[in-house]
Amino acid sequence: FVTGNTVVDSLLWTIQQPVQLDFDFDLEKQRLILVTAHRRESFGKPLESLCLALRDLVERNNNIEIVYPVHMNPNVQEPVRRILSNHPRIHLLEPLRYEQFAHLMTKAYLILTDSGGIQEEAPILGKPTLVLRETTERPEAIEAGTAVLVGMERERIIHETERLLNSREKYQAMTRAGSPFGDGHAAERIVAILLSKL
Repeated sequence: FVTGNTVVDSLLWTIQQPVQLDFDFDLEKQRLILVTAHRRESFGKPLESLCLALRDLVERNNNIEIVYPVHMNPNVQEPVRRILSNHPRIHLLEPLRYEQFAHLMTKAYLILTDSGGIQEEAPILGKPTLVLRETTERPEAIEAGTAVLVGMERERIIHETERLLNSREKYQAMTRAGSPFGDGHAAERIVAILLSKL
């Protein structure tokens, strides 16, 4: 999409550029699981439960890599680094810029998140999403079949993640469900309208 506006085109080009990371793996052989979790209600035991589930998942599944940009809040940093550091297939990153995170979403096999915004964005990219919450203010994604509420209970996270890792049929059903939030081209339309009025 080219607008003819130098600033806008530069931003669009930047977003499409690969993210430079300090690790490398073959996406043809390894499946990338992208994780975000930082909500206040997850502090303490729930976050520890998630971390233990992630550790179990890499131990049980040799073909996955977990990438987790870790929020700077000490309530997140402490359990995540204590439980997940020093595993060769778990990559704990500093918080990313939006375009870096968006790029990782495009590379992810599936996403585990407690973020409301990601619940809206992942379906546009066809990425199955496991929602690390008991309830969501975006039930459309659950109803459409692009996301599943899993909470923060260790065994449930493992079960639902492995269900998508091991069943191509279930995985494809989620990737093909489509987005209930639009077609992903709203920003392009807004830019085009604004430029036509200037």
